[in-house]
Amino acid sequence: MTDRELDAAGIGDPALRAAYRHCRALNARHGKTYFLATRLLPVERRPAVHALYGFARWADDIVDCLGPGADTGRRAAALTGLRRSLEEGLRDGHSHEPVVLALADTARRYGIEPALFHDFMSAMSADLTVTDYADYAALRGYMHGSAAVIGLQMLPVLGTVVPREEAAPYAAELGVAFQLSNFLRDVGEDLDRGRVYLPADLLAGHGVDRELLRWSRDTGRHEPRITSALREFEALTRGVYRQALPGLAMLAPVSRPCIRTAFLLYRGILDAVARDGYSVLHRRAVVPRRRRAAVAADGLARAVAARLRAGRSPAPCPPHAPAPGTPCPPAAKEVM
Repeated sequence: MTDRELDAAGIGDPALRAAYRHCRALNARHGKTYFLATRLLPVERRPAVHALYGFARWADDIVDCLGPGADTGRRAAALTGLRRSLEEGLRDGHSHEPVVLALADTARRYGIEPALFHDFMSAMSADLTVTDYADYAALRGYMHGSAAVIGLQMLPVLGTVVPREEAAPYAAELGVAFQLSNFLRDVGEDLDRGRVYLPADLLAGHGVDRELLRWSRDTGRHEPRITSALREFEALTRGVYRQALPGLAMLAPVSRPCIRTAFLLYRGILDAVARDGYSVLHRRAVVPRRRRAAVAADGLARAVAARLRAGRSPAPCPPHAPAPGTPCPPAAKEVM
């Protein structure tokens, strides 16, 4: 993490600075789309986003990437250790885990509810034993902890021009939309891990089950029934993006370019999947580099304009929700 970002955020303790740098490195290495969008935020807000992402990445790696041959017991023990470290960090502000140290500092600075992190850890634990979901309602229950809470954690960092509780449902929905995009893109990789996130009833409606997915993955052959099911899941995901869209205008103006860029890039995964013929069981669809560059350039222009206007615009709601009855300035219209 650059000294400029840390200095702007008022992070002076050497151990904390090292912890935040560690989180930034995780974001840069694993969350390329997220990292690109984060760079459009004002510098003082970036360390907090890196801390939130770094913790989520660390937990996810325990579940998925602990090492060849790691059994469920070993993964569960590692998650239990992380959970204990999290509880200590949130309670005392201390941890030997850099990602927890940075996360606890961010939670304190922005008043993020500890329950959001506990719900996330519960979802990570579910990934150790739950390998599929009967229907969309069951999947949404899982995604509350794995995705919706990420949007809710981010909201105090981004700031809002409406009371936070008004923006919260849209932030949660956007977190879900991002994860649904990843689920569609990663069907093949998740299958190799023993998991199917596409709802079983949606698949069955097209005559698809886990065995057929496995056959397609192993043989490299396409199956029209699978394509039809993937197309329906894509349509479902686009609907979630539409539900989340009004929330962009509720964010602080200086934060909107970042989230708008992430919105367009993650939604662009759906376009990439469709353009690639729904071949997600055989290869990963990627947003073309030219498209990523164009979206990023537009986001940068919007970010610069927003910062120039910031001195003339009404202040956004502070990190902590305003007192009851205290209105925030009205949201400006956001044009996609």
